[in-house]
Amino acid sequence: MVKRPAKHCPIARALELVGDRWTLLILRDLHLEGPQKFHELQDSVEGIGPTTLSDRLKVMLANGIIERRFYSDHPPRAEYLMTDKGRGLLPVLKALKTWGGGHLS
Repeated sequence: MVKRPAKHCPIARALELVGDRWTLLILRDLHLEGPQKFHELQDSVEGIGPTTLSDRLKVMLANGIIERRFYSDHPPRAEYLMTDKGRGLLPVLKALKTWGGGHLS
């Protein structure tokens, strides 16, 4: 088998960004529920801790998958929503849902 460097493989590069359980579940909830505040995401993504959620949000923000929209200045309060780039992952989420529903039920 030929080894391919991860930097040349689109699948490997995509998995570096969204290849963990939490990122996909955060995206699921942003898609299903629309814009969410930090505490709403923490409540909806069962089992995620605040540090992990914060880390995943930072990575997705830095990569343009989600954006943060401030709705209050004092104190600063924000909500998170999917960008066009993030919505581009919806077919992947739907495929995982279909596969999981058909093979893991």
